Amino acid sequence: MNTARSRAIRPTRRLITAAAALPLLIGTLAACGYGSDSDDGAEAPSGDATQSGESLSTDEVSIGYFANLTHATAVVGLQENGGLIRQELGGTDVTTQIFNAGPAAIEALNAGSVDVTFIGPNPAINGFAQSGGESLRIVSGAASGGASLVVDPDEIQSIEDLEGKNIATPQLGNTQDVALLSFLAENGYEVDAEAGTGDVSVLRIPNADIPAAFDGGDIDGAWVPEPTASKLIAGGAETLLDEGELWDDGRYVTTHVIASQEFLAEHEDVVEAIVRGVVRTNLWINENPEDAKTAFNAELAGLPGGSELPAEILDPAFDHVEFTNDPLATTLATGAENAISAGLLEDTDLTGIYDLSILNRVLAEEGLPEITDDAGLGVE
Repeated sequence: MNTARSRAIRPTRRLITAAAALPLLIGTLAACGYGSDSDDGAEAPSGDATQSGESLSTDEVSIGYFANLTHATAVVGLQENGGLIRQELGGTDVTTQIFNAGPAAIEALNAGSVDVTFIGPNPAINGFAQSGGESLRIVSGAASGGASLVVDPDEIQSIEDLEGKNIATPQLGNTQDVALLSFLAENGYEVDAEAGTGDVSVLRIPNADIPAAFDGGDIDGAWVPEPTASKLIAGGAETLLDEGELWDDGRYVTTHVIASQEFLAEHEDVVEAIVRGVVRTNLWINENPEDAKTAFNAELAGLPGGSELPAEILDPAFDHVEFTNDPLATTLATGAENAISAGLLEDTDLTGIYDLSILNRVLAEEGLPEITDDAGLGVE
């Protein structure tokens, strides 16, 4: 261990999530096929091509997301009965794939197994960089916040106590994994990023298995998204660091929507229908938070490995996440810069990672403010 290091959190308020140029691991995923016509639930706005019976340019689309609260836009919007994303897709067949973390979703996107996926910033940056800027575009925001470092208070009371401890993240190279690695480096801890060994042991454990690992004493804490963080807290953990504390305004991209460039070029109308569904779902969630909690909980119970959350977990977890159409591009750009400085990412031109033209068209139609800041990384 580097004994000359500073033991305190550095005062600079900057994004610590960064894109590691790490090998992507294929995670276990579950595929669920659903029909795409809706009969019940939230009332679908009228007047769009999909609502007036006009067919879209393809009769099927595959969409990926995670069984996390930070992906509630997808969980709620893609529900079979009343999901607004499904309604916008009309008669187009929707196949969904549920991922544990972002690297597996990028693998699926690159393989053509999914066309569009909800995902965190670091795997998106990594996927874009590894493909030479040819694999994906970020087309919309979805969520901000909702990630924390939670720990066993009997073992860890401060950043200094992390030495020699076992801290979990959902997957090698996912957003929370790179956030933890960056945070440890900023505070002087030396860790082999790929192996997860060093002053602190970083264990990559699927979100669904992390609470059991904590209860069994196999880990001393975890940097995880909601609702896993709140599950751990309900089991006796305490929050050592809310990631929002590392940002000037507490806002940072947690989830955004990406489309494969090939699919976007061939089926822009389908991507537009999905983005419109995202915008309308976020609006509904923000206007109806209690109903949104109920809808999310019911859907979560039906997902692979999912179960309904008790109020003592669901309520604080839901309050920890902001659902927003803004992809908060500046935070992604800052994260990439920090990753390069930390040696986690080679100097990469991220120009073209954003295409917000569809989102802004939808926002204009909905009478909502357009997103003007793409951090200079939009399609030229």
